[in-house]
Amino acid sequence: MSEPSERPSVLRITEVGEEILRRTCRTATEEDFGSERLARLIDDMFATMYVADGCGLAANQVDVDLRLFVYDCVDDDGVRHAGHVLNPVAEEQEAGRALIEETEGCLSVPGAHTKLARPARTVVRGVDQHGEPVTIEGAGYFARCLQHETDHLSGGLYIDRLSARDRKRMMKQTADRREKVVAQRAARAAKLVEAAETTR
Repeated sequence: MSEPSERPSVLRITEVGEEILRRTCRTATEEDFGSERLARLIDDMFATMYVADGCGLAANQVDVDLRLFVYDCVDDDGVRHAGHVLNPVAEEQEAGRALIEETEGCLSVPGAHTKLARPARTVVRGVDQHGEPVTIEGAGYFARCLQHETDHLSGGLYIDRLSARDRKRMMKQTADRREKVVAQRAARAAKLVEAAETTR
């Protein structure tokens, strides 16, 4: 993360049904790399992800059209991985690859969770906020996080990988649980602001 001149802001998380979640995001360019605007966005996205109790967050989930995601995820061996990547591309998966079925959810589909099979390993290549190349390798749950966030930047949601019946079930879950989840996020955001005020 960068060293911001101001405290990070908690941004509004877009939700399923909003158009920005369904389009391919803009590729980051030289105009973005190294900019104060980009550094600020990354810091704000981390703050937003933590308040929402997530392990990954894509830029279009905070209503920004940019191929960027942040992550802070523990893998199956208990190793923590935290960072960001712009213009990520996931390596193509070989036929017959190993799959792992685990519970998956999404901050933009609040309160809904279901089992979903994904490849057990993945490699994502992209660049950092300064335009320098980065390669991120993930296994198990961290691989799932990387795949999930990369999907977002191409307009995909995890519910797209479900059957019509299961998608309907997920939408029912989020309708039933959304209000409680949003209230919990707002409470955590308020505590963050309060803590910031007391340290001034």
